[in-house]
Amino acid sequence: MVDKKISSELVYRSTDTLVILSIVLLASVYDPNYDFFNGYLAIGLGASLIFGLVGRFTDIYTSWSGRPFFRDEAMRTVVTWLTTFFLLVFIIFIAKSSEQFSRVVLVGWLVTTPSLLVLSRYTLRVLLSHLKRIGIRNRNIAIVGITDTGLRFADSINTQPESGLQVAGFYSVDVDTASLPSNYAKIGTADDLLDAARNGTWDQIYLALPTQNQHFSSQLISQLADTITPVRLIPDNFTHALLHNKYLEIADTPVLCIYDAPLSAQRAFIKRAEDLIVGSLILLLILPIMAVIALAIKTTSPGPILFKQSRHGLKGEEFQVWKFRTMTVCENGEVIKQAIRNDVRVTKVGAFLRKTSLDELPQFFNVIQGHMSIVGPRPHALAHNEAYKALIPGYMQRHMMKPGITGWAQVNGWRGETDTLYKMQKRVECDMEYIRSWSLWLDLRIIVATAFKTLSDKNAY
Repeated sequence: MVDKKISSELVYRSTDTLVILSIVLLASVYDPNYDFFNGYLAIGLGASLIFGLVGRFTDIYTSWSGRPFFRDEAMRTVVTWLTTFFLLVFIIFIAKSSEQFSRVVLVGWLVTTPSLLVLSRYTLRVLLSHLKRIGIRNRNIAIVGITDTGLRFADSINTQPESGLQVAGFYSVDVDTASLPSNYAKIGTADDLLDAARNGTWDQIYLALPTQNQHFSSQLISQLADTITPVRLIPDNFTHALLHNKYLEIADTPVLCIYDAPLSAQRAFIKRAEDLIVGSLILLLILPIMAVIALAIKTTSPGPILFKQSRHGLKGEEFQVWKFRTMTVCENGEVIKQAIRNDVRVTKVGAFLRKTSLDELPQFFNVIQGHMSIVGPRPHALAHNEAYKALIPGYMQRHMMKPGITGWAQVNGWRGETDTLYKMQKRVECDMEYIRSWSLWLDLRIIVATAFKTLSDKNAY
């Protein structure tokens, strides 16, 4: 099956080959008598290794907005390659080996490799998509249950041809909860399903059954156990949420943690150490910038330099978040209007600060104080919390971790005005995903991604 895992593996292997092959070919043309095994080949091997490590940081870039290949993955590839190249050059310089290598070869390698990488990745993905369209190495699958969950899964399959899956149709069962669109075929009932599963008609069968009728689902799964076809379960929203939770064993009894503190004492200590060390270093670097910003605010508009607003922190504790003032007003009441595009309340200096996120810099003092983290769910105004907790289930679970200056939602494109409920729901989904998946490595990736994202964020105003 040509699935995502296989296609990703092909992409990574092609990257290693191209990085090494490109410098070897350039060196062979420019200096055919050079000892490759002691020079350029070693550089190529080192570059392929560094490229993979750097790629783990920049891999987050592709998920910012879901834009087409050349807007996201191509940019990530170029950024990863430039970082790899300059790290490698730095290592060569430190090792005092730079005189052994031709500058013409290295510059040529710098320029040609990203083009080859982007072209090869695009070609590979087009090839995999074409193979699916013409039916080569496809896997025909059937979906059991005409439900919203099953229909969303089928739509996702159709929009990702590189998965190698082909939806043959749906089996209707007694617990169907949706109507079947005309672009999908109804291929039978539960009895027909069992016959097809026993005969191996389909490569895979996917169950999209609601949780309301557990007896029917359990009975169907038991019957499918006596067939020869692989069976997989597509979780509904409730089951999907449970899959992210952890189990404990208390008094010899397994307990599922539905809502639980995401960080143990040890992990909380690590995150606090990260905030103090990284936050202090960043604060030392940005103090001159903050002084210039403070002077610009003071001389261009009347009012205080800093804007303080009440927010909810860890476990709902209230604190004062610090920002550079960007508006002519300092709202901190029960009704707070979000900033909108071309907002007349925003000052000229404030517009620049908001666009570049420089207005957030004083929050590093909040980090040092312990009210915030560098990375975490963004804190919302108290008035907005009161409004959204009544509209979005589980909204207040965001406060099980310290709020952050930046977060998973922000680097995934859910920053700025939440003028629709959907936008806030997506932001909360990202926040909860971050809370469930927290690691020091993830924090570092988000910090790096934020630096790149800030330069091109259209949602900041």
